[in-house]
Amino acid sequence: MSIERKAASVPRGFLFSTAEAAIKKPGRKDLALIYSEQESVMAGMFTLNNVKAAPVKLALKQIKSGKGQAIIVNSGNANACTGVQGMKDALEMSKLVADLKGIRADKVYVCSTGVIGTFMPMERIRSKMSMLVKSLGKATVDDVAVAIMTTDTFPKVVSSRKKIGDKMVTITGMCKGAGMIQPKMATMLSFITTDASIEKSALDTALRQAVNRSFNRITIDGDMSTNDTVLIMANGMAGNEPIRSKSKAYEVFAAALTEHLYELSEMIVRDGEGATKLVEVEVRNARSEKDAEHGAFAVANSLLVKTAIYGNDANWGRLMAALGYSGIALKEEKIDIYLNDLMVAKNGMAAGVDKEANEKLKNKRIKIVIDLHLGKRSAKVLTCDLTEDYIRINAEYRT
Repeated sequence: MSIERKAASVPRGFLFSTAEAAIKKPGRKDLALIYSEQESVMAGMFTLNNVKAAPVKLALKQIKSGKGQAIIVNSGNANACTGVQGMKDALEMSKLVADLKGIRADKVYVCSTGVIGTFMPMERIRSKMSMLVKSLGKATVDDVAVAIMTTDTFPKVVSSRKKIGDKMVTITGMCKGAGMIQPKMATMLSFITTDASIEKSALDTALRQAVNRSFNRITIDGDMSTNDTVLIMANGMAGNEPIRSKSKAYEVFAAALTEHLYELSEMIVRDGEGATKLVEVEVRNARSEKDAEHGAFAVANSLLVKTAIYGNDANWGRLMAALGYSGIALKEEKIDIYLNDLMVAKNGMAAGVDKEANEKLKNKRIKIVIDLHLGKRSAKVLTCDLTEDYIRINAEYRT
């Protein structure tokens, strides 16, 4: 599914490069480097899967310092379930960049995405490393976004400029992801660069809040990956007064970051493997936000719901069934359900508009609203329909 995008702005002091290392197969750039001319404040969030790829294990140690200067990324190989050798390879990748740039290896983060259980082709990666470093500044953000793709059909990049104090700050984010999408977070990599000056604690909080309202509320197939990583680098080169928690500047920055990540989340779901429709499920007036979120996820993860949406069948009974087994507090006789603003169920019963509802499902963007009428809390989850192409893509993933 294609998408039109504007050229991304680049925060001050960030350079990019890409190279072809034929990690999975030749014919495309599959190695990328993101580099800051100044050491950056960094924050990150990672998969909660108990099986973690070597790069994730390494990054979890590095991020404790709150500092970094480079991210090297590869697609085609996850470097997961690769034992001691996998960690050696991740460490070597960080050291190769560090030695060529004259910085400390623990300031170089490694991220990988692709096939699980296959060793990294280090001989091909080593041979490209010098060129990758020497080419810094010759690639764009979009080039990096393309290099990190796996089953994605388009690169995912957002960028904006915000005035913080008397300085203009740029925030640019990219991500990859189209399948194995289920919190926490998703089978995705996301890298955000900004020239804002911000304290580590404020950056940590802003990222966590943004991820919880975006990447942690999307689902395509209910699967969780071993490599999920979100990293943000803030090098301070905009020259603004350092952003502190609970300040007005923090509110501006945090709101912009959340907006960026939500937009990237929409791109991931729109690009869901085989997807033809973007679906937003909102549960309103629940007793708690947790209930609203769980209810929305139950609907969004239902294979019966997703296939009905694909087939233009407004079978709202499947929504009710998913809510019923979600375990949240509800009263069937109070539930109203809307499809693209059309009420299809009132007080838990049919509204008698099946024909009109089926027509609504022919849209490429579907909005499902479920009003529980039990409280004042709400939550939104993004998902997509489920098609034959999803099966084909995943059946052939390793070939």
